[in-house]
Amino acid sequence: MATRLTKPTIAVLEVLLAATAEAPAWGLSICAQADLGSGTVYPILDRLTQRGWLTSRDETDPHPGRPPRRYYELTGTGRSEARAALDARAARRRTLGLGLAGGH
Repeated sequence: MATRLTKPTIAVLEVLLAATAEAPAWGLSICAQADLGSGTVYPILDRLTQRGWLTSRDETDPHPGRPPRRYYELTGTGRSEARAALDARAARRRTLGLGLAGGH
């Protein structure tokens, strides 16, 4: 069964693909960068984790004044599947003559 690539899922995948070891993706940062609420983002993260596309880990550095962050990272499979899905979507949009309005 293919992962549904709704606009919110695409936005989350784009944030995850852009994350680096120096600037990892964490819950509320994904919400802010994808311009989506936590009620949308966290279920997407759960689905991607269940499919084996995503792993997560708790922050281990000190975090005075706030709870520890949970960092999310695409697995090797997740990264390649996400890129392939986004590339296929972009190709379909080009074939249909759709521009970049409303997302990539």
